[in-house]
Amino acid sequence: MTSQPDLVLYDSAISGNAYKVRLLLSHLGLRFERIEFNVDDGSTRTPEFLSRNPNGKVPTVRLPDGSYLFESNAILYYFAEGTRYWPDAKRDRATAMQWMFFEQYSHEPYIAVVRHWVAHLGKTNENEPQLPMRIDRGYHALSVMETWLKDHAWFAGSGYSIADIALYAYTHVAHEGGFDLSRFPTTSAWLARVAEQPGHIRITD
Repeated sequence: MTSQPDLVLYDSAISGNAYKVRLLLSHLGLRFERIEFNVDDGSTRTPEFLSRNPNGKVPTVRLPDGSYLFESNAILYYFAEGTRYWPDAKRDRATAMQWMFFEQYSHEPYIAVVRHWVAHLGKTNENEPQLPMRIDRGYHALSVMETWLKDHAWFAGSGYSIADIALYAYTHVAHEGGFDLSRFPTTSAWLARVAEQPGHIRITD
């Protein structure tokens, strides 16, 4: 009889933030139970779910000790520390954090939100007026990445790390929001390198 994994991921198939965690766990070969949530139907706002994550969002993980951890990039750090996916050098670790903060503040609010509105939720009278601004800022974020990648193979240090995972999650599906990635050839080449990493899974897997 196969024992159940002690690690539980509260997940959503369409969420790039949740995909980050699935991708790293796949790289690490860690077993986990996956529980799917709809991010739009209020199921992450129930008292039961809020007792696990008071912010009411996925991803959230239940760790083997029974405690809960939320915020995608914090979860990435938790599992990456002590592995090849967290840089050894102090400066490289700071650079990884630099790009993970960039992803959450200058990338995800625009590229991910536009994708969600266009491809999943649909345009509404409330969100459609915001689209031009968010698209413009999304292209700016892609331009920042393109500039960096012209001189660097990866985002932190000399190897693939959770900084790359954090940025890959929503960048590789940016076209679903209408972003033209052909304008960013160096970034597109980086996306291909990420997809070649051992243990890679697609967001739809």
